[in-house]
Amino acid sequence: MRLFAAATAVIAGTIIGTAALAEDIVVGVSWSNFQEERWKTDEAAIKFALDQAGATYISADAQSSSAKQLSDIESLIAQGADALIILAQDAQAIGPAVQAAADEGIPVVGYDRLIEDPRAFYLTFDNVEVGRMQAAAVLSAAPKGRYVMIKGSPTDPNADFLRGGQQEVLQAAIDAGDVTIVGEAYTDGWLPANAQRNMEQILTATDNGVDAVVASNDGTAGGVVAALTAQGMDGIPVSGQDGDHAALNRVAKGTQTVSVWKDARELGRSAGLIAVSLAKGTEMFGIKDSQEWTSPAGTKMNAVFLAPMPITKDNLTAVVDAQWITKDALCQGVTNGPAPCN
Repeated sequence: MRLFAAATAVIAGTIIGTAALAEDIVVGVSWSNFQEERWKTDEAAIKFALDQAGATYISADAQSSSAKQLSDIESLIAQGADALIILAQDAQAIGPAVQAAADEGIPVVGYDRLIEDPRAFYLTFDNVEVGRMQAAAVLSAAPKGRYVMIKGSPTDPNADFLRGGQQEVLQAAIDAGDVTIVGEAYTDGWLPANAQRNMEQILTATDNGVDAVVASNDGTAGGVVAALTAQGMDGIPVSGQDGDHAALNRVAKGTQTVSVWKDARELGRSAGLIAVSLAKGTEMFGIKDSQEWTSPAGTKMNAVFLAPMPITKDNLTAVVDAQWITKDALCQGVTNGPAPCN
């Protein structure tokens, strides 16, 4: 069942071949922490793609535990998964799970977070570019001043990809003395409460001497805005990413400057299609838009990178037009805001 003949490719958003070919395919999805808002959107897109292909979806939630994730993946394999989509809680700790899958001939899709193993197909958005977009939007709003960098989880390679992109954009302003980084912290587990605590500590250490915050996702941005609001500082430039509904509402209200939108519907749909195609026997290099990519550590992998889009007060209408969020949800509590909330 795992080594289907008649390999197929993902072409023009569809899988070549009939749904009947995928009827016996089971795709197991291991979520790192399903409590974050965006993963529900990803899951719906994965399920839709698998349903369209005639494949079956099974899943497990590691609840932010790398140890539980390993046992979850063992369980998904035992349940007959023919392909795995893994959102890794800890990029280093996930290695035994990839090995277990390889031992059974089960292909792995590293979902949105790098699993540095050539046996794992890497599917994500261009996270270095996301970092550039975050910093560019904040720098445009605050060309000079004291900056805080609220990074992602230290166990997620994306945190450093984002930070690298941010630094690329800020470096010239730092060299010119226009921007000074007065605080920087990783956010364990990407948890908003941890980001809020880190921001509170930095505000205390700097006597509220902060002019802008480059936060690496919308969850951490929410924690940052809560800390700023408590000090009467809400409204200073703050970045994020993911297009979380709460974050887009903050952009409309003016308490967050940008949310770099990574359409999780596109990511999830692509993951489902790729997983089915790999389960049927398609080689990684045969996946549409696949490219050979070398990680910062020198590991050669096959990857697909999707394009992100920064959402600011100037283009909020785009997410409504795309039916990502309703106008009512976007504009809740907003008076005389930017379009379409005006």
